[in-house]
Amino acid sequence: MKIDIEHACSFTGHRPERLSGSKEDVKKWLTDQIKKAVDDGYTEFISGMQRGVDIWAAEAVIELKKENKSLRLIAASAFEGMEKEWDSLWQKRYYRVFDSADEKIYISEKPGRRAFFQRNHWMVDHSNRLIGVYTGAPGGTKETIEYAKTKKREVILYGNNK
Repeated sequence: MKIDIEHACSFTGHRPERLSGSKEDVKKWLTDQIKKAVDDGYTEFISGMQRGVDIWAAEAVIELKKENKSLRLIAASAFEGMEKEWDSLWQKRYYRVFDSADEKIYISEKPGRRAFFQRNHWMVDHSNRLIGVYTGAPGGTKETIEYAKTKKREVILYGNNK
C-alpha cells in the first residue's frame, strides 16, 4: 500500500460516551473539516476505525467519495477483531466502513492496549494533517495529538482544548 503522506489526513477522537456536546455537532464539524481538507488538496483519509469519531469521520469520507472519486479511505484497525466486543449496531457500522475502504490494514498482530498506540502512531506517521475531537481528557486521543505535534504535523481540533 502506498499512501501519499503529503496529501493524507488522519483522525483522532473520543468514544461517543466521552464526548462533550452533541454527536450531531461533532459529525457536522468533521464533515466540514474533511471538505476543507479536500479544498486544501488532501485526497487520502485514514480512520483508526474506533467507535465514535473515527467511524463518523470515515462515514463522512464515504459520503463525499460519491461526489469526488479521487478521494481514498484507508481503514487502519489496531488488530483484527477489535470490534468483536462492541454492540451490534457499532459492529455493523464498522463492517460497512471497512468494506467500503480503499485500503485495509491491521497494524498489530496482537490484540491489546499497545496495538492501539501503535495504530495511532502509524496514522500520524502516514499523514500530514490530524483532525481531532478532544475534550482534554487523558488517553489515546491526547497521546495521538501530542505525538502529531512532535512530528510537526498540522493539528486541527474541535473542542475547548486547542
